[in-house]
Amino acid sequence: MRKLAAFAAMLVIAGCGPSEPPGQPLSKEPISVRGWIVDVEGAANSPYQTVETEAFRKSQLFQTMNVWVDNAPYVSGGVAETGAFLLLDVPPGNVTIVFSAPGAPAARLVLQDIPGNADVFVPAILLRRDSVGLLEPKGVMVRVAAKIDHAKPTGAMASVAGAPVPIMTTPIREMSDRHDFPVRPAAARPLGVVR
Repeated sequence: MRKLAAFAAMLVIAGCGPSEPPGQPLSKEPISVRGWIVDVEGAANSPYQTVETEAFRKSQLFQTMNVWVDNAPYVSGGVAETGAFLLLDVPPGNVTIVFSAPGAPAARLVLQDIPGNADVFVPAILLRRDSVGLLEPKGVMVRVAAKIDHAKPTGAMASVAGAPVPIMTTPIREMSDRHDFPVRPAAARPLGVVR
């Protein structure tokens, strides 16, 4: 009788254990997605637009922004107050990244045919309703690390926000930045003129 009770207790414990969260299982070849947001279309603007008020508005907007990956239970990263974003542990393949800002509709960055262990770099995006505008489409890169001396195309293509992007094999030493928030280039400002 004791053996039967012990066996029944083990079955109950095994049946009540943790279950897998819904969505895709964790990938053994996750990708990183990096870039920066220039602005959000439809976000509330101040009636007085100066360099200082715009910088403050964007900083507040980026600090309150939410980002997630559809059907991916575990993704690390986020959006910095500068608008730079970094997402790690994103599953490869076809991925939808959603950016949500207060007072603006959600924007979706759609990635397709992304190989495992890739680094996707998307500079200067404008968040729009249900989509993302690429302001620097020539700067978009999909890189895969390889033991080679110089970067070269693989011949395969990926799609980032609807734009075709060649997949490049890149030397491992050039991929050291894939786990860092990208540094946004400084915008040129005119100097004051004294008369």
